[in-house]
Amino acid sequence: MGNHIGKILSGFGAVILLGYILAVYWSSEPEQFNVVAEAQADANDKGRSLVTGYTTTYTLIRVANTLLDKPGGYLSNDVLPPSVMMDNMPAWEFGALEMTRDLALSMRKDFSRSQSQSTEHQSLKMAQPQFNISSTAWMWPSAEGEYRKGIEYLDKYLAQIADNQNRESQFYARADNLRAWLKEAEKRMGSLSQRLSASVGQDRLNTDLAGDSAADQATKAPSHSEIKTSWWKIDDVFYESRGATWALLHFLKAVEHDFAPVLEKKNAKVSLQQIIRELEATQDTVWSPMILNGSGFGMVANHSLVMANYISRANAALIELSELLAQG
Repeated sequence: MGNHIGKILSGFGAVILLGYILAVYWSSEPEQFNVVAEAQADANDKGRSLVTGYTTTYTLIRVANTLLDKPGGYLSNDVLPPSVMMDNMPAWEFGALEMTRDLALSMRKDFSRSQSQSTEHQSLKMAQPQFNISSTAWMWPSAEGEYRKGIEYLDKYLAQIADNQNRESQFYARADNLRAWLKEAEKRMGSLSQRLSASVGQDRLNTDLAGDSAADQATKAPSHSEIKTSWWKIDDVFYESRGATWALLHFLKAVEHDFAPVLEKKNAKVSLQQIIRELEATQDTVWSPMILNGSGFGMVANHSLVMANYISRANAALIELSELLAQG
């Protein structure tokens, strides 16, 4: 009897150990990739030219595919162990997904349209909504299934802009188009910076209506409030930021290539390169076995504040780049 119980316990322990090993492996963040080199290789393999917009569109597809095909696959909607007990990688996935959604929307609204009165590109019109399904949807339709459909439509658009005979499918690399997407990235980065900074708690003044004496809002709000990210959510916000900055880093490198003439004309290329440097710093290896939440000047590190520093600097540079693009 005792021997039988021992075997059961040994088997149970082996299952737990295997689950832990899988969880550690699946928590490995994807490596960075060379967006221009991979886009060029993809174009060569398919007998296409690396036309304007090819690198940005390919990078969007590549990032979306990474969400689905990295070790462990897409984990955010898993309902079985060990992934159901993991939260860092699902948070990373959500950050990258949010940046993917923003660029897909800008592709549909701005990059593929010549003017505000122009019609939407049909492939992008079909692709963009596919990424908007809940990231945790696991039954029909599942998140993975919808995202795969979105990628397929993006592939169609990529093939169409690379076809020299297809005059209807275009990617317009203009300063106003780029600025519209950058404004969306600013909002994402600003939100992440605020949430990361709130890891230590802050007494914030209400500045919602600042700058406009006639401004009003639906319901009254207190003049100040205590903002603090829950202890249970600190690591989730940190890894969401890692995922978002990973995706944005690649998108900006693609934009640097496709919008090179615009950036050169506006003398804004170095500004974009500085943003890329700040974002590269967010991807440095985390050597600590856990995300620490020490006070700002305390004895223990606060990884959230370090991440917030890089993101805030990148966000400030994004705002300056946007203003440069708005100038004649």
